Amino acid sequence: MAQTVVLITGASRGLGKGLAQRFLALPNHTVIAANRDPENAASKSLSDLPKGADSVLIVTKYDAATGESPFDVVKELREKHGISHLDIVVANAAIAKSFPLARDAKREDILEHVEVNVLSVISLFQATRELLQKSSKPVFAPIGSGVGSLGRQPPVPGSTYGASKSMLNWYGVRINAEEEWLNIFVIDPGLCATEMGTGVARKFGFSEETLLSVDESMGGLFEVLRTTTKEKHGGKTVQYNGEVLPW
Repeated sequence: MAQTVVLITGASRGLGKGLAQRFLALPNHTVIAANRDPENAASKSLSDLPKGADSVLIVTKYDAATGESPFDVVKELREKHGISHLDIVVANAAIAKSFPLARDAKREDILEHVEVNVLSVISLFQATRELLQKSSKPVFAPIGSGVGSLGRQPPVPGSTYGASKSMLNWYGVRINAEEEWLNIFVIDPGLCATEMGTGVARKFGFSEETLLSVDESMGGLFEVLRTTTKEKHGGKTVQYNGEVLPW
């Protein structure tokens, strides 16, 4: 049986790890966990995750702050691991270092968030495009955020992180229109009880009890990725539970 090949960036912890765990548990899956430091303890612990029959884990170095990193990843996958196609790419790696008001946002902080949260995703798309074209049902899914919404922004000052996620939404619509063969949509995982999500909740006084568990968010997202079609989700923002959201 042909392998389903899934590439997830930022896959050593949090949402990325939760998603990698689910795909790896299926039979006949190759899961590529791309992260900044394959040698750290969190990354090495991925090898302990349960694997389905004939499923394989590949851990590779990926730095979302470096434009060449996605191309290096693809070269390694082809030359070292014999990867000839990709079925699903989840662009999960991101930063959320600051949440200033617009009047306080520093130019360098805005640019840093755009570099990692937007430009890295574009580079990842460009680097993986040829391998995705060899799939019968290719999916490219960047992880977005409600903070980047235009019409449903939460009461959170997001002039660095939120603005970058809003820009990511634009590319999701544009690439989906340009690439008729590719299903690309932006995923809103909700505010989850990850290190990042918990920090945001504490900073802005949200009850931590309202946070989604990683299990709930990634369980829903896992089903969306397995059942999605371009007709249903292409060029849209899709919540973890499959609901299509307004921009």
